Amino acid sequence: MRNSLTKRNLSRLIIFCVGLFALAVISTARTTTTTTTSTSVNIVNNSNREIANVYLSHVDVDDWGGNQLGEATIPSGQSFNLNNVACDQQQVKVIAEDQDGCFVSTVATCGESVTWTITSDTARDCGGN
Repeated sequence: MRNSLTKRNLSRLIIFCVGLFALAVISTARTTTTTTTSTSVNIVNNSNREIANVYLSHVDVDDWGGNQLGEATIPSGQSFNLNNVACDQQQVKVIAEDQDGCFVSTVATCGESVTWTITSDTARDCGGN
């Protein structure tokens, strides 16, 4: 009887260890298969305002990065292409700030080339002004 209890406990221990190993393999596979895709966004300024800054953010949070234009601006009637925008999710939010300090934004699907045309009729967020 004692021998059968030991065999039963040994079997349970082996099954438990195999289960832990399988969970570890699955967890490692999930973290190593995460890939970063990229996209390009062509911003066309057909408004009567100059675009002073362009920022990127995750879609559901306001975690804006740095100005993507550097020292450049996008004058009325001009365009600017953002190439190889890294996406760690399926979409990225693109935010443009005009010379008045007002913002417009769009969402770009990662892995696709997107053209975003800003017009004078595009609704702006001017902070309640």
